Amino acid sequence: MNITHLECANCHKIYEAGKPHFLCLDCGKPLLVRYNLSKAKKTLTKDSLANRESTLWRYREVLPVENAENIVSLGEGFTPLLRAEKLAASLPIKLNLFIKDESTNPTQSFKARGMTVAISMAKELGVKKCAAPSAGNAAGALAAYASRAGMEAHLFMPSDTPKANIIECEQTGAFVTLIDGLITDCGRIVAERKDAEGWYDVSTLKEPYRVEGKKTMGYELAEQFGWKLPDVILYPTGGGTGLIGMWKAFDEMQVLGWIDSKRPRMVSVQAAGCAPIIRAFHNGERFADEFENAHTLASGLRVPKAIGDFLILDALRESGGTAIAVTDEDLIAAVKEIGAAEGIFCAPEGAACLPALREMITQNLVAENETVVIFNTGAGVKYLECF
Repeated sequence: MNITHLECANCHKIYEAGKPHFLCLDCGKPLLVRYNLSKAKKTLTKDSLANRESTLWRYREVLPVENAENIVSLGEGFTPLLRAEKLAASLPIKLNLFIKDESTNPTQSFKARGMTVAISMAKELGVKKCAAPSAGNAAGALAAYASRAGMEAHLFMPSDTPKANIIECEQTGAFVTLIDGLITDCGRIVAERKDAEGWYDVSTLKEPYRVEGKKTMGYELAEQFGWKLPDVILYPTGGGTGLIGMWKAFDEMQVLGWIDSKRPRMVSVQAAGCAPIIRAFHNGERFADEFENAHTLASGLRVPKAIGDFLILDALRESGGTAIAVTDEDLIAAVKEIGAAEGIFCAPEGAACLPALREMITQNLVAENETVVIFNTGAGVKYLECF
């Protein structure tokens, strides 16, 4: 609709819109979609949103699909932003605490946001077969949206992926292969076979459109808060596409004239058993080395090497944020604490944000009466093995 071009996030090489692109051909880093925002804001106004559908497609002018007939949707986005008063009362300082509950999306996780846009663009580009590695929820979302679009989905998942995710993919028509290894091992298989098999690679940030769906979390937060962003956002970080997407959304909204230059402090939350971003952040590095012997019950956090690592780290530093690791024991305990206090059965990844917030308070990284949002990225019911 309003795409001008694609741009490498690292070396800034320009690529033509409307054609299949994956990683930058020069430096191998992710590509980002750029828009004519001056044109977009002629029709995409705050007032116009009042009469639009309550899905992420309400922001059509800053999403990449040209032809509305190619949109593949299950009603994703515009998830609840819930005030967490009981949890806030348990904290040592007074905060305005909110949970953005992504478990209400189709396929019960925030991954639906990325896949609705990625598969819609794949359809627009004439794709018939998709493939991706996944630790669980991304596979479920890809299977569902590919099925709805009439495409084949070929999914490669670690053999210890939560059973609910595996069954979900099988029951929505995907071809599922389980691998004894990590998501990085699954990714290597997709990379080795995609050309011969004719697969469109929908791996995290290896195509430019999943991040466009994820960025709508940033648009929604701003809209739900009355166009004033919170002071702190805690985000569970595996591949980090959601955090990267929100950071992109904030810049776009400023150009649209919806927000000012003030940004939330972005906080990356990882498991202690797989914390490449935390290690790189505290070591002052821009790129994160692969995390050895990665392990955690929170399967979505078991990403030992994120291709968008530098974009995550840039956002943390530019925002004055931080990166915090939590133990499996603490994040599992937090699932029950959040559930008992607020009635939300969080995924372990989302629950990890609560002990991370407590650690921030201990380190005096959060001030009295600040507004804090923690993201629950999925539904706890998909992780029954953890409990």
